[in-house]
Amino acid sequence: MITEYDDEPVRGLPGELPQGETLLWQGSPDWRLLARSAFFTRIVGLYFAALVALAIYNGSTGGVIATAIAGALGVGLLMLYAWVVARTTVYTLTSRRVVLRIGVALNMCINLPLAKIGGANLRPLGPTEGDLALQLIGPHNLGYLVLWPHARPWKLGHPEPMLRALPDAAVVGERLARAVAAIAPVDRAQQASAAAGEGVPAHLQGAIA
Repeated sequence: MITEYDDEPVRGLPGELPQGETLLWQGSPDWRLLARSAFFTRIVGLYFAALVALAIYNGSTGGVIATAIAGALGVGLLMLYAWVVARTTVYTLTSRRVVLRIGVALNMCINLPLAKIGGANLRPLGPTEGDLALQLIGPHNLGYLVLWPHARPWKLGHPEPMLRALPDAAVVGERLARAVAAIAPVDRAQQASAAAGEGVPAHLQGAIA
């Protein structure tokens, strides 16, 4: 499910799409929206603004200058990191899977088969913008720290991958829903059939087939 790679023959993917698999959508986070929603730059900015106001009230000129500089640096670094994350992140939806290419220092590719996606939660961040959290079926080995910031907040026990700060979140959610509806029933039926076959003695499986 998780792949590390250096070469990227197709943008956002570690290899060419297999025959029969088609690209349905591809996009990246909006860095300004990511800075506000994932790194809380507005809250951090308000916090330092309150400290500056307190320093002014106390008549500490040095405190005002130091706090203003610290606040500007803190918000600036958070915005820079949000920009880097957005630049290195590619979300891909195909007819078979959702792929998250994430990682600032090292590219990491997370493949999520559509049959493993049980649902999606849209968190609106604007008229069309939002986050899309993916609910996975069954156990998985995705750690919260591995996914962050592409993880639904506070879902530590059973992390949910999240497509962050999408400019067209509602449209992506609709496309994902259609793709899952098209493929999931077939894949789950095949999995159920295979599981049922495992419980049948080998000398009877051919006869039943």
